[in-house]
Amino acid sequence: MSESIHFFNENIRYVLEEKRRLRSWIRDTAAKNKVDTGEINFIFCDDQYLTEINIKYLNHNTLTDIITFNYGDSEGVLQGDIYISMTRVKDNASEYGVSIKNELHRVMIHGILHLMGYNDKTVVEKREMRRLEDECLNEYSKIFS
Repeated sequence: MSESIHFFNENIRYVLEEKRRLRSWIRDTAAKNKVDTGEINFIFCDDQYLTEINIKYLNHNTLTDIITFNYGDSEGVLQGDIYISMTRVKDNASEYGVSIKNELHRVMIHGILHLMGYNDKTVVEKREMRRLEDECLNEYSKIFS
């Protein structure tokens, strides 16, 4: 089986650790939610690159840590591009007193949850998204600690 979860860099040099474990975690998270992983691309970039995407495709001129484009057109298969600003991840990790690795994993699974159809526009949706992120992060730490 060819790998369907890919990792790329744009405008930055970043070496993602534990790629095999992360792929396994993402596939397991999807399976627990009764969906499969199709073609999923994580693109790690800087603030400038992500802001340009935010302006071009979403008409938002704001900083953000993640933008998810869902390309899934078949039920039960996750497909999309997940852009992550490593600048935001590092700043947020410092602000929240967590490791960069932990914050990155949170943002990555946040993107996967978006591909599954979860949103975070309202207070209630944000609370549920955070609960699901925490649940997924706890699962990751149980499996790979």
